[in-house]
Amino acid sequence: MIPNINPRIMREAMKRFGIKQKEIRATQVVIKTPEKNIVINEPQVFKVDMVGQETFQISGKIKEESLEPEINEEDIKTVMQQANVDEEKAKEAIINSKGDLAAAILSLKEG
Repeated sequence: MIPNINPRIMREAMKRFGIKQKEIRATQVVIKTPEKNIVINEPQVFKVDMVGQETFQISGKIKEESLEPEINEEDIKTVMQQANVDEEKAKEAIINSKGDLAAAILSLKEG
């Protein structure tokens, strides 16, 4: 909250302004975006209701995770050989299949 303010006084002021706050016990919060996941470990989560508008306040240890699969040269070579395609098409198929080599090979053979 605000430093150097008595928590009791703060609660009373929030109540006067119609602000309700409730702590939510959570072990992890994950925010999923199209490019990455934002993972918040050991979170402190508060649900705040301010005149009918609900918001969440979250703090904790933040870590970002990329959604693109890690692709190694051996995987690329395997897909290239099995689907008889060039390196660029093999990489694209692996990314589109989220790292599933069998699915990448099948998609290239079918399409």
